[in-house]
Amino acid sequence: MKSRASLLAFLLAVAAALLFIAGCAKKPVAAKVEAPPPPQPQPTVTLSVDPQEIKKGEAAKLTWEAKNATDVTLELLGSIELNGSMTVNPAESTTYRIVAKGPGGTSDASARLTVSVPPPVATEVQPTLRELFERNVKDAFFAYDSYELDSETSQILASNANFLQQHPELAFTVEGHCDERGSEEYNLALGASRAEAVRQALVKQGVGGERIATNSVGKEKPFCTDSNEECWHLNRRGHFVLP
Repeated sequence: MKSRASLLAFLLAVAAALLFIAGCAKKPVAAKVEAPPPPQPQPTVTLSVDPQEIKKGEAAKLTWEAKNATDVTLELLGSIELNGSMTVNPAESTTYRIVAKGPGGTSDASARLTVSVPPPVATEVQPTLRELFERNVKDAFFAYDSYELDSETSQILASNANFLQQHPELAFTVEGHCDERGSEEYNLALGASRAEAVRQALVKQGVGGERIATNSVGKEKPFCTDSNEECWHLNRRGHFVLP
């Protein structure tokens, strides 16, 4: 009985020792897992233009602001500060684009500046002196077989003289023309008389005679070739010609 009790005590002692040894054994240490770093904030950028519409030659103001960025670029102009403004005056409508870059990525913005170009002013082309002469100096017409100046023709020559006095640099020729009737010799003489009659009328109106040459064409250069009274009237004239 005593030996049994001793055996039981021994077994209990061994069990207690084993439990103690197991409790003292090193427990495995779990490996540490590092948490990922927080994400970098996304850059933001704004761009505005004031005013949004200008006339050509005027200026506008660009204003921008960037956050969480390390580099800011304005297209057409290059790198700029993160925040700022500048004056621009493009010759034509332009869209400005800004790009902001940083550890967290890229962001962009744009602003449109409209430039209105006024229509070109139509420049009036000034007529040449020859054109003015042809517009203002009218031919003198004569009755059949005559070199007399009637009242209507005298008024035309007075108007011619007024223009010619305003342009003393003009020298010109008066050609005497006739209709087809009559001989060549007769019409040459009549043409000379008509040209001289016009010249004298202009001299009386104050136009220098040295500026006026005369020439008789007779019936050789008709303005109208039909054989009727209307055409004959058109061919009986003192015609003004510039060199």
